[in-house]
Amino acid sequence: MLKTLPILAASLAIATPALSENLAVVGSWSGLPLHKEYEAPFWGDALPAASDGKLTVELTTHNQMGLGLGDIYNLLGQGVFDVAMTVADYAVADAPELEGLDVPLIALSADEARAMVDAARPMVADIYKDRFNSHVLAIAPYPPQVVFCNADIKGLDDLKGLKVRASGRMTAKLLEALGAEGVNVGFSEVPGALQKGVVDCAVTGAGSGYSAGWWEVSTHLMPLPLGGWDPVVTAINMDKWNGMDDATKSLIETKIKTDFEDPAWDTAQNALVNDIACLTGNGDCPAGDARDMTLVEASDADFAKARDILVAEVLPGWAERAGDDWAARWNASVGQVVGVEIK
Repeated sequence: MLKTLPILAASLAIATPALSENLAVVGSWSGLPLHKEYEAPFWGDALPAASDGKLTVELTTHNQMGLGLGDIYNLLGQGVFDVAMTVADYAVADAPELEGLDVPLIALSADEARAMVDAARPMVADIYKDRFNSHVLAIAPYPPQVVFCNADIKGLDDLKGLKVRASGRMTAKLLEALGAEGVNVGFSEVPGALQKGVVDCAVTGAGSGYSAGWWEVSTHLMPLPLGGWDPVVTAINMDKWNGMDDATKSLIETKIKTDFEDPAWDTAQNALVNDIACLTGNGDCPAGDARDMTLVEASDADFAKARDILVAEVLPGWAERAGDDWAARWNASVGQVVGVEIK
């Protein structure tokens, strides 16, 4: 009988498939297109299917869990969950150098925005490794962060004196330099804040504003990208990552690029055009009913003024917060791509 045990053990080892790797994944805002169209299909279907069942996923989102936005990556680093994705700007209180990923008014098209993000990616990878004990898997865009106002504005100068919800710290600094008052209001709280006059205007992606019903509480839309592109960083806990075999790592990195990151970028430019049409009625709206917000076209003078303030005041201010070493890295990477130098 004892002689048969090694044979039995060997046969069981051959017959038993490798144990699956389960991933607890926390996605970004559940009601917005990035999650519904890209995150959920990738984590819920594409990746498990590509792994032939080796990878299983438990997917939720940070708003469904009621997580504080500034806590998401810290909790990821602690191993509370395995994978998390949200707007990088939510983490700048812990990592001010991360502000350099999403600079307003530098990228006016999706191709320019992706070139800027690709140039910044080695910096971002180091930030997430050192600050959040995590490995960056992908960086995907929300559409450009534009201005919704419940006020009669005709151009950039009309923001002076208004209370404006910014989408990130660098955007808030830019708004303040333009004479507006930057107000910190959570995304889900914006409709009530606009309705009650807590803020006069708010910055977010055009598609996000359409999906969240901001058109119900605002009248004017200015599609100048004062808030950049609000990149969403997907990262995995470093201990979890280091515990995976090379084949699993390669599968995840390959599939997240081809099935999530690339498609999200490929549709970003058309999404802005469609979202503006949906909000203003100027063109066809593929997402549903078109609304009737007033479209405020920013002039070349508006753009030039905001860009000058960005280069002369906002970027040097960030360099002071982040430190000279990060400013130098930004100049040598992102700055080279976009033709801007922090002095």
